[in-house]
Amino acid sequence: MNNPSPNRLDRRTAIKWMLTAAASMAALEHISLGAAGGPPVPAKGYGTDPDLLQAYKPGDVWPLTLNPAQLAMVVALCDVIIPADAKGPSASSVGVHLFVDEWISAPYDGHGADRTTVVEGLAWLDTESRRRFGNPFVNLIASQKNAICDDICYVPKAKPEFATASQFFKKFRDLTAGGYYTTPEGMKDIGYVGNVPLAAFDGPPPEVLRKLGLA
Repeated sequence: MNNPSPNRLDRRTAIKWMLTAAASMAALEHISLGAAGGPPVPAKGYGTDPDLLQAYKPGDVWPLTLNPAQLAMVVALCDVIIPADAKGPSASSVGVHLFVDEWISAPYDGHGADRTTVVEGLAWLDTESRRRFGNPFVNLIASQKNAICDDICYVPKAKPEFATASQFFKKFRDLTAGGYYTTPEGMKDIGYVGNVPLAAFDGPPPEVLRKLGLA
């Protein structure tokens, strides 16, 4: 089993990551297990103009949600969704599990509902793992994890008893992808080049400079 990093995500990095991922996830359908989500986080957040030069420590801006056991489950599920392969590292190895914790803990509109969805979904996942295989999800072998995820990975084809769990998986998959593909490793995986310098520019051709009287 992969264990979460003992170090929390740097909060300055978290601000940048959340702003980027929020833009990429804006078009995703919002779903939740709870209509209104959990109680509001007692914090104001970064505001509309966050200070990206300030160093934040965990708890400085908002309290985080997941305990170590829940975070370990998020690691395991992230890596079921995006495992390491020849094209790139696993989701947890680039900190996506920490991004999920930041996202569901944020005191912004919609995040409370996502918090409810994820926390309740993780509880269901652990209960289902113990019922089927006698072990918590983090201790299952890959084929057992996949067996559960296969039952909840596609909302239209999920059996009625997995309807709520499949909504959780959909939201969790969106968060995992939103986090992963806004990292340098994820962008490299999909071939996104982005804002990189082109070939060296030696200036206008001599004939153009002569025509302008500059040569």
